[in-house]
Amino acid sequence: MSKLLTAYETAEWLKEHDNYLILTHRRPDGDTVGCAGGLAQGLREQGKTAYVFTNPEITPRYLRFMEDHIAPEGYEPEHVIVVDTASYDLFPKNADIYKGSISLCIDHHSSNTHYAELLCLEDERASCGEVIFDILMTMTGSVSASCAECLYAAISTDTGCFAFGNTTANSLFVASMLIEAGAPVKELNKLLFRTKTRSRIMIEGMITTGLEYYFNDKVAIAVITNEMMKTARAAEDDIDDIASLPGGIEGVCIGITIRELTSSQDCKISVRTRDPYNANEICGHFGGGGHTLAAGASIAKTTDEVKKALLDILGGMAI
Repeated sequence: MSKLLTAYETAEWLKEHDNYLILTHRRPDGDTVGCAGGLAQGLREQGKTAYVFTNPEITPRYLRFMEDHIAPEGYEPEHVIVVDTASYDLFPKNADIYKGSISLCIDHHSSNTHYAELLCLEDERASCGEVIFDILMTMTGSVSASCAECLYAAISTDTGCFAFGNTTANSLFVASMLIEAGAPVKELNKLLFRTKTRSRIMIEGMITTGLEYYFNDKVAIAVITNEMMKTARAAEDDIDDIASLPGGIEGVCIGITIRELTSSQDCKISVRTRDPYNANEICGHFGGGGHTLAAGASIAKTTDEVKKALLDILGGMAI
């Protein structure tokens, strides 16, 4: 079981130590990448040695937030830090070598399994970026423009550009502080939220025409197969945050995306809900988790098998 630290205690611990390696989670999103880049930059500005461990699954959209901090080959850290990652199951394959030797985890997921020696967990925060901001502000009283860019990406992506239900007053407050610190908000918002590739548009069209509705249209399920990805010539970057699409339909309370992975026997589900339904509980049936309104899981089944399992679970709920 981890020893729990406050943001203040975490800042003090970071001041006392050095030579850090920061890990991100599998299929990295803007929050984990922005946190890693922002924390590494902030630590370097305090004279610390800090690198981000390379993540083979990172997409071009997010690479800019950590590419200047990637660890050189052969770097041996004294302390390994993990950001925005609730369990070992979410580690990318190349990070397995660090399992069992994590000094510190900084997270905002209530489903965190307490795998690190030390844990700074603020599950009331909409994004892990807000936690990193608190820590850096405690350390220095300010953040640089470089840190602000990374942390704005972290917070804005995890809140859907502040449109998701997890957005809080603190999310908006921190974002305003980051903009004042020099985050290029116009450029970032265009990159992260207002630019779509042709492949993305094609995939969205396929999903829209293939949507299935259940339980008096309160549940919408979208399936993304490898064949669809091939037809659209789509890459991972083209389907970033596509899980929010079925949940955005009027009248839908539970939106589910089933994504076929490298094998037809391997899928990922992403669940988005509205009150009073709990996405974390739904994904918990498959060993996954996340937040009350947004969660996910990986399942070694076909898309049809996953859909049947989900419908069985939902059938036992009062929808």
